[in-house]
Amino acid sequence: MKTVASSLRPLAGVGIGLRACHYQEFLSGVPQVDWLEVHSENYFGDGGYDLFVLDHVRQNYPVSLHGVGLALGSASDALRDGHLVKLKRLADRVQPALVSEHLCWGVLGERHLNDLLPIPYTEEALQFMVARVQQVQEVLQRPILIENVSAYLQFRSSTLSEFEFLAELTKRSGCGLLFDVNNLYVNSINLAFDPYPVLNVISPGQVGEIHLAGHARMLDVLVDDHGSRVCDPVWDLYEATCARLGDLPTLIEWDADIPPLEVLLQEAALARERMQIRHAA
Repeated sequence: MKTVASSLRPLAGVGIGLRACHYQEFLSGVPQVDWLEVHSENYFGDGGYDLFVLDHVRQNYPVSLHGVGLALGSASDALRDGHLVKLKRLADRVQPALVSEHLCWGVLGERHLNDLLPIPYTEEALQFMVARVQQVQEVLQRPILIENVSAYLQFRSSTLSEFEFLAELTKRSGCGLLFDVNNLYVNSINLAFDPYPVLNVISPGQVGEIHLAGHARMLDVLVDDHGSRVCDPVWDLYEATCARLGDLPTLIEWDADIPPLEVLLQEAALARERMQIRHAA
């Protein structure tokens, strides 16, 4: 199987999420951004405008597929074969640089909760997730990345930290890590811990992509809503991440209250500047 670092068109630099409100700008020109990421499920159809746009932009940019629907940690539900078949068909068509999913559950019986819910970090859950990730990778015939998620509670039954769990998952399954810096920051506030020592748990070779996003404060918690600019504490944590892990493909996520494309490109430029700070130090 391919390694995380190998790809037909490898990612580098800073990308943004391709959103429908910006389609026309990518059809009529080539905006200055290094790569694009799309939510896989939005392109599962047999045809249509969305897939037409994706076929067009992939001629100009490397593309990363980011899934939100597999709910790999859902113990009550076998992986949905139809979903995996559609994902493989899309990956075969697009030939993405990377394919990613989340460390979460979200299915209970026949109900799909449409959320990315955290799992307990136990040996039993680890073995379950290793088997699930390996199943997906066997179907896709490629390694995938697994993303750390935002959380608003933690399980008393956990025997590992989140990133100890992810480190073991990458070792045992052969997957890589999609490191969401904003999610780490959100969790550090919601669950009251220092995020910086977490960086020492992550090995540079494990990470294939980084996510940056904005969040909102609601009452006593931070909510990972992807609806605003990246805040200063997350930028600082990103700089520390670059110092620890090196230059890795970085995505600006913005999924709510989506601004004009110019704003996303400005955020991407800021990420590029922060990435380069360590070279000037």
